[in-house]
Amino acid sequence: MLLDARGLRCPMPLLKLKQALHALPPGGSLTVLTTDAGSKRDFGAFLRQAGHTLVSLEEGESEFRFEIRKYGPDPG
Repeated sequence: MLLDARGLRCPMPLLKLKQALHALPPGGSLTVLTTDAGSKRDFGAFLRQAGHTLVSLEEGESEFRFEIRKYGPDPG
């Protein structure tokens, strides 16, 4: 699943992330694109607290790409 949150400012990327994770089955994967630098801090804190896994984070010049796995078994 892909969530394009580019151009959104805090707190919207985090709210969109929470909505997307709610709709995702346990063990599912989500890719999030954002341009808000605060997302690094916000996403990291939220994912740790909620028990989800940040699989990877790629930083471009003006864009961030998060690969996230929702807590639970791999649906696989």
